[in-house]
Amino acid sequence: MAVSAVTPLISAGDTMCPHRLVLEHVTSRWGVLVLIHLLDRPHRFSELRRAIGRVSEKMLTQTLQTLERDGLVHRDAKPVIPPRVDYSLTDLGREAAEQVRGLAEWTAKRMSAVQEAREGYDAARGGRDQG
Repeated sequence: MAVSAVTPLISAGDTMCPHRLVLEHVTSRWGVLVLIHLLDRPHRFSELRRAIGRVSEKMLTQTLQTLERDGLVHRDAKPVIPPRVDYSLTDLGREAAEQVRGLAEWTAKRMSAVQEAREGYDAARGGRDQG
């Protein structure tokens, strides 16, 4: 019986395996959006925040630091006044971002099927436990 490369993700139990933690960072609510936006071009913090929308400064800062630590985002601080910091993807980050973008595109393309499934589910359950 062949063992899938995904098996450790599923059978990790209560421990947080390193690859599972990176998957969590990449697929987090803000991680996905940061990676997708940085695919186009480097962004300054403020323009990235505007592009994403509804993210607090603190949360965006934490997300960028996490992705930088994982080697996915590069932070380029220029020694000028006022300070200028640009964020861009590393080669590893570009790989991850392309994968995430594929999932985002699939979601947009298949949203009507998801909505139809939700409506069928809700109708069968009498509208309870929606969320």
